[in-house]
Amino acid sequence: MTLDVQTLADQLDVQTLADQIEEVSHQHGEPYTLLDRRLEALQLMADQKMPTIPRYHFEDWPLLSDQPLTFEDSDPHLADGLVDQDSDVIRIVQVGQTTTEVQLPEELRQQGVILTDIFSAARIHPRLIERFFMDRVVKPGENKLTAAHLAFLNAGVFLYVPKGVEIATPIEAEIIQDATKDQPLNSHLLIVAEAQSKVHFLQHLQTVGERPAPANMMVEIVAQEGSNVAFSSLDEMGANTHVYFKRRANIGRDAHVEWAVGLMNDGNTLGDMDSELIGQGGYADAKVIAVTTSSQLMAVNNRVTNRGKQTTSLINQRGVLLEKSELIFNGIGQIIHGAHGAKADQQNRVLMMSGDAHGDANPILLIDENDVVAGHAASVGPVDPEQMYYLMSRGIDRATAERMVIRGFLGSVLNAIPAKNVRDKLVAILERKLADGQKY
Repeated sequence: MTLDVQTLADQLDVQTLADQIEEVSHQHGEPYTLLDRRLEALQLMADQKMPTIPRYHFEDWPLLSDQPLTFEDSDPHLADGLVDQDSDVIRIVQVGQTTTEVQLPEELRQQGVILTDIFSAARIHPRLIERFFMDRVVKPGENKLTAAHLAFLNAGVFLYVPKGVEIATPIEAEIIQDATKDQPLNSHLLIVAEAQSKVHFLQHLQTVGERPAPANMMVEIVAQEGSNVAFSSLDEMGANTHVYFKRRANIGRDAHVEWAVGLMNDGNTLGDMDSELIGQGGYADAKVIAVTTSSQLMAVNNRVTNRGKQTTSLINQRGVLLEKSELIFNGIGQIIHGAHGAKADQQNRVLMMSGDAHGDANPILLIDENDVVAGHAASVGPVDPEQMYYLMSRGIDRATAERMVIRGFLGSVLNAIPAKNVRDKLVAILERKLADGQKY
């Protein structure tokens, strides 16, 4: 079961909830520092408001669960057929709250690389978790959902890359929601890239089962001075899952963070992406592809904030709408006073393949400095009938012609994704999504 905007903390005695969380936390073997932070977040829930998406209303979405904090093992075989069997990859697999696989070469372990679940990290590496987890990047008091995320956290992954370590092979995380249980998923990914390190992380989100439940999915990236982090996420969660995701990177001096995100969920999705360019010379590039079908609703804020001097920010979003779906893109570029020499550019484009769909692309520029370069482009419209006529006049059926047009529309983002394995996986997911969404 789910609640609309009211939470457990609104409905029940907070002390009763606190006692229940404390008992479960002790049974789970969590350190007292994590328990204390859970209880602080619980207190914050009642006072915080829901997140805001400009020009969008989602007040009736069931983004909060009425289920108490519990830890239940999931059947590892739920991942069968969803995860490639490859012993050479660097990977962590989680099914529901259960970590079923961790593959990290001994060579990287010897260099100090850590890849583990978030709770093992809290027990084994407490100083790192206390230093970085929901403190420097995302804070629990930002809104009601960030507070609930920490209070009822039940899954997550921690990656730590020490200073100067460069990992040539992409690290993969297969995160599978167990919707065979009446249980929300509050999953947290924390990536810490120390100075001069380099890593490519690929996250794949999937759902097994059909029980309705919310998923509160958070990503924090700490990119220290001179580090290079490429983060890719392929999201294809189920139709009965209401998703809230928050992904933010703090980017230090001369650090680079590149996002490549494919939003292919079948259920309603609300998202916040945020790149904070804190240090001088930092670079952020946020690429997003979204496809909506049926009566699906999706709204995404993609924000980049230039705080440091000579920082560069890029946003490139492409959305395709089929049937009666709705998609809102907000591209938000902000340049703070004092960020001399900053550059900010964004493109937000939406293609509507149905007259019953509704799309919007809103470029928002907030500039408080003169010595900067900023630009934006936005478009919302139907497929070009001349393109369709040209393809169909050459014997191509309508469904195939539409997919070709869509692939061409998304090509500028797809081709800009540097990792071939990510491009290939995203194209495969895209083809499945389009085939399911085309009805004649």
